[in-house]
Amino acid sequence: MELSMMLDYAGDPRRAADEAAALESAGLDAVWVAEAWGFDSPTIMGYLAARTERLRIGSAIMNVYSRTPGLIAQTAAGLDAVSGGRALLGLGASGPQVVEGWHGKPYDKPLGRTRETVELCRRIWRRETIDHHGITDMPLPPEKGGRHGKPLKILTRPVRDSIPVYIASLGPANVRLTAEIADGWLPTLFIPEKAASVWGGPLAEGAAERPPELGPLHTVAGGLLAIGEDAAAVRERARPQIALYVGGMGAVGKNFYNDLAVAYGYGDAARRIQELYLAGRTRDAAAAVPEEFCELMTLCGPEGYVRERVEAFREAGVTMLNVTPVGPEPARLIETVKNWL
Repeated sequence: MELSMMLDYAGDPRRAADEAAALESAGLDAVWVAEAWGFDSPTIMGYLAARTERLRIGSAIMNVYSRTPGLIAQTAAGLDAVSGGRALLGLGASGPQVVEGWHGKPYDKPLGRTRETVELCRRIWRRETIDHHGITDMPLPPEKGGRHGKPLKILTRPVRDSIPVYIASLGPANVRLTAEIADGWLPTLFIPEKAASVWGGPLAEGAAERPPELGPLHTVAGGLLAIGEDAAAVRERARPQIALYVGGMGAVGKNFYNDLAVAYGYGDAARRIQELYLAGRTRDAAAAVPEEFCELMTLCGPEGYVRERVEAFREAGVTMLNVTPVGPEPARLIETVKNWL
C-alpha cells in the first residue's frame, strides 16, 4: 500500500504545495490536487513538480466537460514532462451544478464522455494521428462547421506513452466503467466496511471486461489522520465535509454523494442533512451527520486503533491510502503510517 494526501485547495495554494513537498522526505508517495470551481489544478501541479523530486502528482479531478480531450491529454503530457514522469491523471464527470453553473456546459453523456476522453488521451500519448468522430470530433467535420482541420498527432514526444488514468466515480454504472478502463479509482466518502456491499457488484462486472494489459485496478481512499489518546476528537472535523457533499453538492434527487449515504444505510440522516444544508443551516447539517459515518471514513485515535483502520482500508482493496494529517507534526504522522505500510 502507498501513501498520498489531498492538497488543501481552499487556502493559499503555494503554502499548501510547500507543505506537501515537505512531506516528501517523510515518505509520502503522491499528492492529489483538486480543482472544483477554485484555482485550476494544472498550475498548482506544475508548481509542485518544481518543488519536489519523487512525489507523484495527480489531478483529483479534472472534469471531462470543461476541457477537450486533446487539451486534457496535452496537460497530462506537459505535467509528465516537467515532473520527469510523475504525473497521474485523475478524471471525472464532476456534477451538474459545477458543469452547468460554472463551466456553462450541458451535463450530458457523462459515461460516454469519460470513456472517450480516456481512449483519446491514451491514443494521443502513443502519438497516433487522431481521426475520431464521436461526442468529440477530431478534426471538426465540414457538416459541423469545420473548414481547415486535418488529423493531427501531438507535436511533442511525451515522456511516457501511458500515463496512469484514475477515474472518480460513485454510481454503479460509472464504477463499472472505472473497473473496466481505468488504471485507478478515486471514490469519495469511502467507508471500507461498507464498500463491498455498495460497489462490489459493479467492480466485479467492470473487471470482467477489463483488458489484461491494464493490470489490477488501483484504489485511492482514506480520510483524516490523527494519532494519540485524544485523537478521536479529530473525527468531528469530518462533519462539515460530509455535510457539504451529502447536503450541498447537488439538488434534491441530483446529488451522487447523498445517494451514496443512502446506500450506506444512512437514509434518514442523508435526507435531513440535505434539507438543512439547502436551507442554509450548514452547522445544523454538520451536526446531523451520524457519528459512525465520521468514525468509519477517518483514521483518528490511539495508535493501535489507527493501525486497525489502516488494515480495514487495505482489506477493502485500497492500494493507496489517501490521508489528511491533522496536528502540529504532519511529517511524524506520515512517517509513522508509512512505516506500517
